[in-house]
Amino acid sequence: MAAAAAAATTGGLLSLAPSHAPTPSPFFPPFGTSYERHSRSRRQTRLYPLLAASSVEAGEASYTEPEEALLEALVGVQGRGRAVAPRQLQEVESAVQTLEALQGVPDPTNSSLIEGSWKLIFTTRPGTASPIQRTFVGVDSFRVFQEVYLRTDDPRVVNVVKFSETVGELAVQAEATIKDGKRILFRFDQAAFTFKFLPFKVPYPVPFRLLGDEAKGWLDTTYLSRSGNIRISRGNKGTTFVLQKSADPRQTLLSAISAGTGVKEVIDDLTSSITGVEADLSTLAGEWQLLWASQTEGENWSSVASAGLKDFQTIKEDGQVKNLVTPFPGVSLNARGNVCESGSSNIFRVSMNEGAVQVGGVQFPLATGREFVMEILYIDNKIRISRLNQHELVHLRIPGRT
Repeated sequence: MAAAAAAATTGGLLSLAPSHAPTPSPFFPPFGTSYERHSRSRRQTRLYPLLAASSVEAGEASYTEPEEALLEALVGVQGRGRAVAPRQLQEVESAVQTLEALQGVPDPTNSSLIEGSWKLIFTTRPGTASPIQRTFVGVDSFRVFQEVYLRTDDPRVVNVVKFSETVGELAVQAEATIKDGKRILFRFDQAAFTFKFLPFKVPYPVPFRLLGDEAKGWLDTTYLSRSGNIRISRGNKGTTFVLQKSADPRQTLLSAISAGTGVKEVIDDLTSSITGVEADLSTLAGEWQLLWASQTEGENWSSVASAGLKDFQTIKEDGQVKNLVTPFPGVSLNARGNVCESGSSNIFRVSMNEGAVQVGGVQFPLATGREFVMEILYIDNKIRISRLNQHELVHLRIPGRT
């Protein structure tokens, strides 16, 4: 993914020169995007209903129930809204509208809580969005941020996309002016790529000074949480943005999986910060998509199917389990067995006793007789992290299916 980002930024993007620049979105100028300049400590969110509650340490993020409902709805949304099922989009929009009705901090532009670096976690995708905006925001491996600094001699909004630690980032800056308690007026005036492999910055290919009013826009903050951790904004192009200061550890995990780096470290951080996790067969029941496995090299397909190291897994409340793998179009492998509680907390025994290979309409038996010990390291109604013998696995629950 980093290579693709490098190719896009050093090749196609820098050669573009707009003949007519459209009205900019609040997050992006005519060809815009966004980034992280200051490091932020990871903060623990409230544990969800399937977990035993633990205390939130001083200085960590805290959320109201409506805010938690929004964060919960956003778990599993890909590309910050690029790929979202209609049902999940409806849940997100409903949660956004609920928070906007509650209003949060009054006159948010006059509050110090709006200051700082905000991570973009969701945005709507209006048809007027530029191709580059859709490219940057829709890539999970890119980290997108907006920095707001209104209480300085030079008020600014800085949008940043961080491609990777090895490629670099793009920062797009705008002069900012507070119009009223909700609206920020902005005018993009400078931008540049910073690449790790170059000793100098590469100018962003848009002549802001020549664009006049087309480099201007506005951004309304329709909700700012009283903890200063969640912000909802709507821009002059009709786009809705959901931003967060303290990342949900699960979203951090999903981002690491998309980027393909640091997954083990994020898992260790997440699981070490949670105590009292309890799991039983009813908790495990459902259909799960495998997102990541710590080891798959050297495994034969029979082992992959038996251990559930690819694709999908279905667990019934009576303990029946089915792993489904589709290695090639028209070819599927499935393994069936049972999972039962071992008597130790969060430890389960998994026995796979039958399997089959499906090729078109023809089915052949598959040797899958294996026994596993599965330890649940973390589980809620969206994410499951487990250890199966020498493998660590991350699953995402598929909603509405059992």
